[in-house]
Amino acid sequence: MNTPSPPPVTDLSPAWQVQRDALRQLHREVLDEPIPPALLAAAGLAERQLASRSRWLRWGGIAAGVAVAFCAGWMGSAQWTRLQSGAAMLARAPAAREFVHAASVAHAVYAPEKRHPVEVAAAEQQHLAQWLSKRLEHPLKVPDLSAQGYALVGGRLLPGDAGARAQFMFENTGGERITLYIGSLAGPADPQRAGETAFRFSGEGPVPSFYWMDRGFGYAIAGSLPRDALLSLATAVYRQIE
Repeated sequence: MNTPSPPPVTDLSPAWQVQRDALRQLHREVLDEPIPPALLAAAGLAERQLASRSRWLRWGGIAAGVAVAFCAGWMGSAQWTRLQSGAAMLARAPAAREFVHAASVAHAVYAPEKRHPVEVAAAEQQHLAQWLSKRLEHPLKVPDLSAQGYALVGGRLLPGDAGARAQFMFENTGGERITLYIGSLAGPADPQRAGETAFRFSGEGPVPSFYWMDRGFGYAIAGSLPRDALLSLATAVYRQIE
């Protein structure tokens, strides 16, 4: 089906031309008059207002763009900070797991020993503390756990991922032994968490343990004891070596 084409545009008929000319003649004096000053002033004011509005819109757009960029940058910076913090926490996590697992394994290896459980016996406690402090490059204090029913057996030097580590062994009258494992954690210490001393329980490894971190060093009390008993011993050790 063919769509009809629109009619062609033709010139005005003579009658329309006559009517148009008559209207122009009728209002000739108005068409020839100059534009009134009040109307010119109003037109100029409207033009200036339009230009001013355009400038404000343009500068407002720029300011909004700057604000959006600033907010995006600030949010990006905050997100990057969180990512860095999260990455730092993830970086410390393997070191902490390695540390507490090593403490448990060291206890399982040396606690059963009858003749050679330690390198330096309790009779040389002062020498033991000085020797291990020098090797770990960190002042160490041997805690007194006699109030908890444990006497010092002695200690030994052990290797670790971030250098030397120390183990102090204690024994009660029933022959039950616990060990205090101390060493530097791999990587630089986080200044915001350098003083972190929250106790954490770990069941990883042959025996359970309570451990904590303080100024880049880790401490772990390990032994085949109930959780509450280990926590009590960890608290006693912490109070003496803090």
